[in-house]
This record gives sequence, structure tokens and C-alpha cells, in this order.
Amino acid sequence: MSFRTSTPPPATRSPFAARFAGRMSRFSWVDVVVAAAVLVLLYLALRVGKGTTVSFSTSQSAHVDTGVGQLPYDAARSLLRMFVALALSTVFTFVYAYTAAKSRRLERILVPALDILQSVPVLAFLTVAVTGFVALFPGSMLGLECASIFAIFTSQAWNMTFSFYHSLTSLPRELDELSRSFGFTRWMRFWKVELPSGMIGLVWNGMMSFGGGWFFLVASEAVTLGNTDYALPGVGSYAGAAIADGDLGKVGWAILTMAVMVIGVNFLFWRPLTAWAERFKNEQSEASEVQRSYVLDFLRRSHWPQLIGRALRPAGRALNRAGRLLGVDDRPLSVDRNRQRTGDLVFTVVAGGLILWGLLDLGRYLYDRTGLGVFGEPLLLGLATLARVIVLVAVATLVWVPIGVRIGFSPKLTRIAQPVVQVLASFPANFLFPLAVWFFLRTGLTIDIGGIFLMALGAQWYILFNAIAGAMAIPTDLREAMDDLGVRGWQRWKRLIIPGIFPAYVTGGITASGGAWNASIVSEVVTFGGTTLTATGLGAYIAKATESGNYPELIAGVAVMSLYVVSLNRLFWRRLYRLAETRYSL
Repeated sequence: MSFRTSTPPPATRSPFAARFAGRMSRFSWVDVVVAAAVLVLLYLALRVGKGTTVSFSTSQSAHVDTGVGQLPYDAARSLLRMFVALALSTVFTFVYAYTAAKSRRLERILVPALDILQSVPVLAFLTVAVTGFVALFPGSMLGLECASIFAIFTSQAWNMTFSFYHSLTSLPRELDELSRSFGFTRWMRFWKVELPSGMIGLVWNGMMSFGGGWFFLVASEAVTLGNTDYALPGVGSYAGAAIADGDLGKVGWAILTMAVMVIGVNFLFWRPLTAWAERFKNEQSEASEVQRSYVLDFLRRSHWPQLIGRALRPAGRALNRAGRLLGVDDRPLSVDRNRQRTGDLVFTVVAGGLILWGLLDLGRYLYDRTGLGVFGEPLLLGLATLARVIVLVAVATLVWVPIGVRIGFSPKLTRIAQPVVQVLASFPANFLFPLAVWFFLRTGLTIDIGGIFLMALGAQWYILFNAIAGAMAIPTDLREAMDDLGVRGWQRWKRLIIPGIFPAYVTGGITASGGAWNASIVSEVVTFGGTTLTATGLGAYIAKATESGNYPELIAGVAVMSLYVVSLNRLFWRRLYRLAETRYSL
């Protein structure tokens, strides 16, 4: 009798395990580095975030440690606040801009409200927010942290919202027809058509808004509660304490730290994002030279994006199905005019009544405390600040639009100029106060004129960044057609460049104008050590009212500034917006 032995059959593996093992076998050292970097980043965020929940007492003001060894931790705390505010600004942008662009009735309120919001100084937002957030988180530093993040948010959100709102209202006709012919749901239209169409402008304006957050970092990290000043750990508060002490050495360390942070964030975050946004250009032929990013190229070599994309694909399908509840992009061509007029009348009466009630209540508050004559002085001072704003926007347009077009047309030049522009745009005017005081006193230049240069530090970059974004969005095939036809000089500007960048320029102009009014708060009063220079203007008036805690004057100053900004936007910038929508949309 013979016995025959047989080997047992190999254990069968599930298809999922087989696919997982196959993908893991393709992992390389690039995937390990990416995973390690993400884990380290999460660990640092959690480690730094612990400092936001420590106990806090309103009876004792916080002490600012100006030791040089404290700067790395301060830089990490400032970066955390900036990115949290940027995330909130992005969500706000999508919701607010989409609502304003899609609702004809709400647009009449939301767009003027956006004009007012961008004109309200960061200090005014901070003054109101501190009490509410501290009451929401009693006994915790988280209340002051939330107030600081909210202040940074108010310096970032409006510019991004204006940009995305304009991209929604000036969507290229062929993209609109594509969405309607395929019967996209409104969610698919937003995700597949509208968001990609506005991506380049949104990224560059997000970069500019991030720079605006740096510009107001000193003000947002210095919190006042009652009669006590508190300074949160951060580069802004460090620089503010060094400036107050007149210590130029520590101011220099703060400037160096700020430059390192800006360049690092640009290399690791904004440069990959702008290079990635190139894919959303509306063109028929690919450019011969495109933006490159070492970080983006490195990430593209990793398998993690593909794995994450596959894992999120079922959620994306579910989201698309849920988006059908929002309706299909098939708005009727004809509407019931009588029903529309009735709805408009009801909406106007309700909205107008609420606004009138608010204005009457505000007027009663001011009348009981100071009288309505409190508006007289800020109205006159606003004329001086208005003159500075007009000069600033005009000069910035003549200087930075040609430079922005040159940068936007050249990926190689963009790669060189982007970190430089980021550093300049992110440089807080407060850091230059020591040099400004010395220069003004040495040359005899009055701060009434010199304040324009300090205001420009926080406003002119909106025009430059939007000029770059507008030039980058011009299709390559149009530029090549102009080259083939030999169109040069002024004819090229008249037929291609000005129509191509005009919508983006209007966005830059309107936000630069509002940013200049806001920057006047920190630019018309310059202090270093024991020397203070004060310009004649509405910004100095508001800064003085904030410092003294005079709420009637603060409210009057903010109201007058809002009036000037809204009037300027209504009479000038909004007309350019309509022109951009009707004549210069691609």
C-alpha cells in the first residue's frame, strides 16, 4: 500500500487584502517621508495648540517674554492662528460669495454689507469680539485666542470673498452653457465648473489675504479687556513689546523671524498651490512654460494622494447624490413678473425696515451720550484720508499693474518674484515704525504725506496680486495669436492685456481701496519709544478713540469710514464691476 502526501492549498486572501498588499509593495521612500512629515505637522499643531487652553485670569495682564529663545514658539503660535483664520475665511468665502452671486435679492444687501465689513477696522472687530469670546470661554486662554483669530479672519476674508463673488458673476459663457446642457446639479455646477473657474484668482487672493493677516498681526495679538491689555504669545506681540521698549535689536530678530516664516510658508504651501492651480486655466493649448514647485513634484511622486482619492471616492458619489436635493441647473428662461415684483417689494420693506430700525437705535445711542454732532469731526477728517487713498490707488495702479502683468506672463519670473512679493506684502507697517520715525524726523517729512507710504504697505499689494492672477488667467492661445499677428506695444495692451486683466484689477482696486482705509488706523499714528507722530485723518481719530475707550467716537469714526468706503464703491468701483461683467468676461 502506498501513501501519497499532498501539500495543503495556500490560504486564499480576500480581494481587498490582495489589492492592499499590492499597493503597499509599490510604496517608496517618498511615501515614508510624506507620511512622516504629516505626522510631525499634526504633532506640532497639537503640541502648540495646548497653549491655547491654559487658565486665564482677568485680574492680571499677560507678560510678553522678549527673549530671543522664545521666538520659535511665538512663531508657531502665530502660524497656527493664521492657518485657522485662513480655513475659516475659505469657508466664509464659499458661503457668502455663492449666496450673493445666486440670489438677486440678497445680493442687494450682502454686497454693500461686504463693502462695510472690509472698511471696519480690525481694531473695531477686536474690541467687540474680546468680550463675547471671553464670556464664551470663561477662565480659559481660548477666549482670547478666538478673539485674535477672529481679528485675523476679518483681515483675510473680505478680499477672498470679493474675488470669488466676481468669478461667479463673470463665469465664461461656454462654461455656463456646458453646465446647462449636461443638466448638472447645482452642487456639480459649483464643484465642477464654478470653483475651478475662479481657482486662480481665489488662490492668489488667498495668498494676499494671508499677507494681510501678517500686516495686522501686531494689532490682533494685542488684546484689551476692560482697562487691561493682554498680549498673546506670537511674533506680533513680541514685535509690539520690542517696539514699545525701543529695542532695535529685538525688533530685528522679529523681522528676521517674520521673513523666515513668510518664505517658508510660501515654499511649502503657496508655491505648490499656485503651481497646482495652473491646471484650471481656461485655454485650448498648453503653455510651453508652466509654474513648477519642488514640493508639488515631490507630492506627485507619492502614492498617498491616489490612495486618499480612492478612499474618498464613495463619499464624493454620496455627496453628488445628496446635491440633487439642491436642484438642477436648469433655471427657467421666463419668470412671472408680477410674482417677482411682489417678492421684491416684500423683501425691500422687510430688509429696509430692519436697517432703518438699526440706524435709529444707533442714532439714539449717540444722541443720548454725545449728540449727533460727534459725526462732524470724523466727516472732515475723512476727507484727508480719502485724498491719501485716491493717491495711493492711482500710483499703485500705474506702478504695479505693468509689473504684475510681466510677472504673470512669465512662469520663470513668477517663481523668482513670488517669495519676494510675499515678504513685502506680509511685512507689518508696525515693524517699520522705528525706521519711519527716524526718517520723518531726519528729513522733516510730515507724516501727513509719509503716512501714504505706510498705508501702501498694507494696500498696494492687492492690485499687484490681482494683476498677476489676471495675467496668469489669460489663455495661452490668445497670447500666441497676438504674437503670430505681431501685435505689440499699446495695441497689445488695448486688445489683450487690459480686457484680460480688467475683472481681476477691479477686484484688486476695490480691496486695495478698502485695505487702505483699514491700514490708515496703524499708519496715521506712528509710535516708537517715547516719540509719537500723528497725521490728520480718520484713521488717527479711530486709533485715538480705541486707545481711550471712547465708544461713541469709535462708533462714529467707524460709521463715517464705512460711509466713505461704500460711497466710493457705489459711485466708482461698482460701475467698473458691471463693465467687467458685460464687456470683459472671457
